[in-house]
Amino acid sequence: MSGTGPGRLYGVGVGPGDPELVTLKAHRLIAAADVIAFPIAPRSTTGGVARSIAASHMRPDVIEVPMVYPITVEESDHPGGYEAAIVDFYDESAAALAVHLDAGRDVVVLCEGDPFFYGSYMYIHDRLAHRYVTEVVPGVTSFSAASAAAGTPLVKRDDVLTILPGTLPPDVLATRLRTAEAAVVMKLGRTFEKVRDAARAAGVADRAQYVERASSEREQTTPLLDVDAATVPYMSLVLVPTDWSSTARPPAAVGSVAVVGLGPAGAQWLTPEAQAELAAADVLIGYQTYVDRVPHRPGQERFPTDNRVEADRARHALELAVAGRRVAVVSSGDPGIFAMATAVLEVLDGAADEFAGVDVRIVPGLSAMQAAAARVGAPLGHDFAVVSLSDILKPWPVVEQRLAAAAAADFALALYNPASKTRREQLDRAVAILREHRAPSTPVVIARAVGDPAAETVTVVTLGELDPDAVDMRTLLIVGSSQTKTIAGSGQVYTPRTYPPTA
Repeated sequence: MSGTGPGRLYGVGVGPGDPELVTLKAHRLIAAADVIAFPIAPRSTTGGVARSIAASHMRPDVIEVPMVYPITVEESDHPGGYEAAIVDFYDESAAALAVHLDAGRDVVVLCEGDPFFYGSYMYIHDRLAHRYVTEVVPGVTSFSAASAAAGTPLVKRDDVLTILPGTLPPDVLATRLRTAEAAVVMKLGRTFEKVRDAARAAGVADRAQYVERASSEREQTTPLLDVDAATVPYMSLVLVPTDWSSTARPPAAVGSVAVVGLGPAGAQWLTPEAQAELAAADVLIGYQTYVDRVPHRPGQERFPTDNRVEADRARHALELAVAGRRVAVVSSGDPGIFAMATAVLEVLDGAADEFAGVDVRIVPGLSAMQAAAARVGAPLGHDFAVVSLSDILKPWPVVEQRLAAAAAADFALALYNPASKTRREQLDRAVAILREHRAPSTPVVIARAVGDPAAETVTVVTLGELDPDAVDMRTLLIVGSSQTKTIAGSGQVYTPRTYPPTA
């Protein structure tokens, strides 16, 4: 492969351990290389994992460059600690390879698995690829080999696979596992105990598989809960496949109801806790529009309903829970703000004996007023009040009384349910009340369908300019206090954190 001019750099993935899993292209490059470099641990007697995999493909006369990396299980004597030691290691390794490249020799750097998937080669690549003609040859990943070894398909159809390093903090790891449809946890060894604890906390430990040295002669597969932590090497991982059998769980003696906030719109607003509850539920109940926002899961029953049957919906959820089902009642925004949490608790309170033992949990979501406020800045940055202008469940005089009191107290106001096709005059009256207490220059945010890419509009006007005809049932209004300001040029709106002293 030698020629005139600088040599070529190749980052070659040699797969997870079985020499027969080395690709044809990798085999060709390894066999023709002038120089082969490979990572190796101090005091290694085997030449390192990557070299062992590639050994049968290497020419006897090839120049070998062992790259001896700093040991990771002892204290480093480097003055900058381990992080500085590893930087120096890659700098020195790159410099050694550059000598061969400058001499016109082609260099193959071996990497276990795939070079760009947690691969050591990528750090050499960062240092040399801008100086030399470079090619990266992908390899079979360790988790692909592990899945095959365990006989465990990880994902199918629209399932999403999440790859996680075991070095994450345990609470972060548990949260990611709880919300993942399927997952692989890499980098075990000393992290194993906390990885297993995180899997238990996430409720996935029972279906998780441990795989050690996949595709090698020392390959082992074991259920995660049966592993002896003292024997776990770094070259191991945990597979958490999609829970395709979860819907076959036998009913519990008494089930549960989780009232889940979906946020204003779209998956980007969903919290990890909400994702986990939706994934674990046997039954989904809610207004048709909100149920449709939740991805289908095989075997999960769905009961979409009309928007005006909240009490019936709540009772149905509790009855299913009594029968042992795990029910998620979905609600837009935050379920505790003009939404389904109160409806469920009202039915529960009215029939406590009938639904005794049912675990009812409220899973918060991002509210529409928070999303609308964020679109323009911080109009709710000081004390504020929230009022629904709907008079379906409370008399209109009560709405007027509360609106006038909040306006007189100089709260910024978030107004839910401001109008519908048939209910227009209430908004006219509400605007009139606000104008009795606020200057015409008061900023007003008109936020419609926040989070819906096709329908969202957010505009800022003054109270004097506000046109009630621009408001419908998908709109939320935020009316500033006497202190609320609009920043000239940017149009951002905020209410200062401080309030002037009163006389």
